[in-house]
Amino acid sequence: MTAILALDTSTPACSVALIQNGAVLEDFRMAPRQHNDLILPMVDQILSQAGLSLSQLDAIAFGRGPGSFTGLRISAGVVQGLAYGADLPVVPVSTLAAMALEACQTTGHPRWLSALDARMGEMYLGGYEISKEEDCWKADNVIPERVISPDRLEPLAGAYQGVGSGWLYQDALNDILAQPATEILIDVAPRAACIAQLAELMRIRGEGVSAEMALPVYLRDEITWEKQPARIGKR
Repeated sequence: MTAILALDTSTPACSVALIQNGAVLEDFRMAPRQHNDLILPMVDQILSQAGLSLSQLDAIAFGRGPGSFTGLRISAGVVQGLAYGADLPVVPVSTLAAMALEACQTTGHPRWLSALDARMGEMYLGGYEISKEEDCWKADNVIPERVISPDRLEPLAGAYQGVGSGWLYQDALNDILAQPATEILIDVAPRAACIAQLAELMRIRGEGVSAEMALPVYLRDEITWEKQPARIGKR
């Protein structure tokens, strides 16, 4: 049995999921500014629904960013505490990759330009190609993740579809594509279910890290992170 718990608080959405032998349970809520209050009860609810304790898991995965600074701090702190208390490895998963996976599962298109609104006239941007390996989903990062303003975008080779709130800059993004996107899913947010699915293969590949290394990826250089003390015991 393989069981991975995943959570994400990188956007106004708050979600927790558990993947167990390929089957996924998920609690997904649009809950702006409620992540801190909701995330641990949602974890308890998912584990109870699956009839598992933290000690029975193989790993914990989380949306490591990019995304909301506050949201990323919350998820990283919670994951650090849970993983440390249960002596579990952590699998950090790109939120942009998770959106690309959901978009692929929804439409069947494998190549996605994921974009999240980064505020201040900028977006978080990354390109992914979705496929399967060893019966697990994977997302190959074919366009490096970055934070960028629409007026600094450069032409991209290849055909991509568009996903995420950053596609509010649709005209600018389509201008850099060799072919304009025919599918644009602007309302898609990162989901813990997709993070859990991507974490399966990453765990097999040995891409897990220790609890203290479960750190957010902000993409903005001026943001710093202090590792949080483990304060959540075994469950």
